[in-house]
Amino acid sequence: MHIDHTGIAVRDIEEAILFYTTVLQGTLVDRYTNTAPGVETELAVIHVGNDVIELLRPTSPTSPIARFMKARGKGVHHIAYRVDDLDASIAELKQAGLTFLEDTLRTTAKGRRLIYMDPRHSGGVITELCDYPNQNQ
Repeated sequence: MHIDHTGIAVRDIEEAILFYTTVLQGTLVDRYTNTAPGVETELAVIHVGNDVIELLRPTSPTSPIARFMKARGKGVHHIAYRVDDLDASIAELKQAGLTFLEDTLRTTAKGRRLIYMDPRHSGGVITELCDYPNQNQ
C-alpha cells in the first residue's frame, strides 16, 4: 500500500492550478468534470515530482466536496492509498473491525475503483482506498 494521491478541495480551480504548476512546478496531466449524481466535481490532476495532487471543485451544492467545504472550508479533503486488490483489502480491514462508507464504493470514468473508510478510524482524516484493476500497478 502506498499513497496514490492527495485530494484538495478548492473554490477557484484556475487559481489552484496556477499555484501548483508555477510555484510548485507541477504538471497538469488531466482535467475533467465528474457529473455522476452524488459526486459532481471538477477535477484537475497535477503531478508534482513523484506525487499526485487532485484539485477538487464542487459543481453542485450537494456534492460531497461542497458539503465538506461548508463544514471545514477548503484544503486537504482526503488522502488516497493504492492497494493491489481493493476487494481483498476491504475484506481484510473489515475482519480487523474497520468500517467503510459503503455508498462511496464506485469505479470512476478513469477506471479507478475506490471506497472511503469511515473517518472515525483515522482521527477524522478522510481515507480513500483505491486500485486500478485494468492498469499495470
